[in-house]
Amino acid sequence: MRAFVFPGQGSQKVGMGVDLAEASTAAREVFEEVDDALGQKLFAIMKGGPDTDLTLTANAQPAIMANAIAVLRVLEKEGGMVLAEKADFVAGHSLGEYTALCAAGAFSLADTARLLKLRGTAMQAAVPVGVGAMAALLGADIDKATRLAEAAAEGQICTVANDNDPGQVVISGHLEAIERAIAMVKDFEIKRGLLLPVSAPFHCSLMQPAADAMAEALGKTPPGALQVPLFANVTAAVVSDPAEVQRLLVEQVTGRVRWRESAIAMKDAGVENFVELGGKVLGPMITRSAGEVGVTSVIGMADIEALLKGL
Repeated sequence: MRAFVFPGQGSQKVGMGVDLAEASTAAREVFEEVDDALGQKLFAIMKGGPDTDLTLTANAQPAIMANAIAVLRVLEKEGGMVLAEKADFVAGHSLGEYTALCAAGAFSLADTARLLKLRGTAMQAAVPVGVGAMAALLGADIDKATRLAEAAAEGQICTVANDNDPGQVVISGHLEAIERAIAMVKDFEIKRGLLLPVSAPFHCSLMQPAADAMAEALGKTPPGALQVPLFANVTAAVVSDPAEVQRLLVEQVTGRVRWRESAIAMKDAGVENFVELGGKVLGPMITRSAGEVGVTSVIGMADIEALLKGL
């Protein structure tokens, strides 16, 4: 069995998608359609930066999605691949869940771009700059991270946001609480706490205004039928009912990304091969979590050609 997975925020970099667009009409069409949907020259930012513009949440989220879908469209239109025939499941990390749903046919490309632009804008606006923060805990399992977050909260928000793999957990909340947590890591036998260069405290209750905005947006643009079932971030379980997908996407804004559990659950469901489109961030997390599985990263034309030969 095979799962196609899609990366989240932090995987963006200036120059992403450029080689693919130069080599493939199908890829160029994706970037043009996203630009048209947003009324913005997003691909110009992806191509030439500056990095500060690409890193902005409202740009990074649709850009990462567009890059992954461009890879998928080349596979489909130029390689003749049909995702529903080659994938048993899809999954994505945070914003990557929207990419996965686009790949599975639940959202059109244009709607996915608009939803992610709104999601990024709403997440950025939910908390004033400087009020919230996130930190990666290296050498931390979920138990240690949870106990640290509880100890550091002191009446503020400090919670596990991303359970990425057995040695990397991300916490999110009020800046002061996150700084306290970083200072306390050794007390909980955690190697290191690293403040992340993000503009808002994602996946915690401070994001409730953004969740409300997404509830409204998804009410107007609900997901359709899925051609391939999804392993959802907040449950680490399979879902295929569009109404349930819609509810979980809203919950995901404030909820924990259970990526470690998702990787294990997909392996337990029979997945032996994971294909990451548009990045190479999730693969190492999956192998650290699920153990002996095959992982393939597909970014450029050479990767695409190699994958097509092996499918």
